[in-house]
Amino acid sequence: SLEPCKLLTAAPDMPRAPRRRTTATPMSDVSHDGAPQLRSVTHTHPDWSRTRAQFPFTVPTIAALGTLDLDAPVICFVGENGSGKSTLLEAIAIAASLPSAGAAGRAQDDPTLTEQLWLSRALTLSWRSRSNRGFFLRAEDFFGFQNLLKRERAEFVETLARMEEEYADRSAHAKALAMGPVRASLQDMENRYGADPDARSHGEAFLNFFQQRLVPRGLYLMDEPEAALSPQRQLALLAMMFDLVAEGAQFIIATHSPLLLAFPGARIHSFDETPITEVAWDQTEHVRLTRDFLADPERYLRNLRG
Repeated sequence: SLEPCKLLTAAPDMPRAPRRRTTATPMSDVSHDGAPQLRSVTHTHPDWSRTRAQFPFTVPTIAALGTLDLDAPVICFVGENGSGKSTLLEAIAIAASLPSAGAAGRAQDDPTLTEQLWLSRALTLSWRSRSNRGFFLRAEDFFGFQNLLKRERAEFVETLARMEEEYADRSAHAKALAMGPVRASLQDMENRYGADPDARSHGEAFLNFFQQRLVPRGLYLMDEPEAALSPQRQLALLAMMFDLVAEGAQFIIATHSPLLLAFPGARIHSFDETPITEVAWDQTEHVRLTRDFLADPERYLRNLRG
């Protein structure tokens, strides 16, 4: 059987961006009665995928995946490193054509997600409604976002300095008309993210990003957002999620955080089981281990010391 790149006449070493496989209603900017937008994801196991006996198709949870229920305002993927939770989240983000919060414009344009792009070709997404709001975020990509902000701010400042020279002999009115749009863009950036992105700690900048970018009726796929957040700031993120879920947003989060897993009504899918299994909050290994350690840290530390 032919591989998908040949069927699509794409370059032999790079799959083309996926067409949207969907049972969606027409795209709109309004969710229906605040219900979740994305209902499920199905691995269709096309013939060509069986010939690609390599990552990510060899990951046990991916290989055994049928249809995964996502019909809840908050979905959490939980599991050990290498269990496939981030891989599936990334592939869903590509299949949904979500914009990336990192340097790439869209998740499918990210050169680090080539293998996940293959997997996305084998996925079918079932939608209740579609929104043009939302994004995909990996914690490590936030560094790229911060660097992008700094580069864009430097370009605005350089452009303004050059225009000051170019319009030195022009009237104040002409100068204001020419420089106004650039000044407005710079002011808007500074109002949202601060004049100096490095002035905030990583955790503060991360939380501010959520405050500025999370909006009602959006679909948000996040990979380990707790990585840069203290427990207190994880609670602040939970508070934002409460407000946004009430306004029709949906969150699908791969996480190790017992705090984020505790969102009321969250559907938790454990990738520590094959096939993927829905579990209760207090049945997750993350919660059990954290609870047991806090109850008797000395016992755990004695065992670690041997």
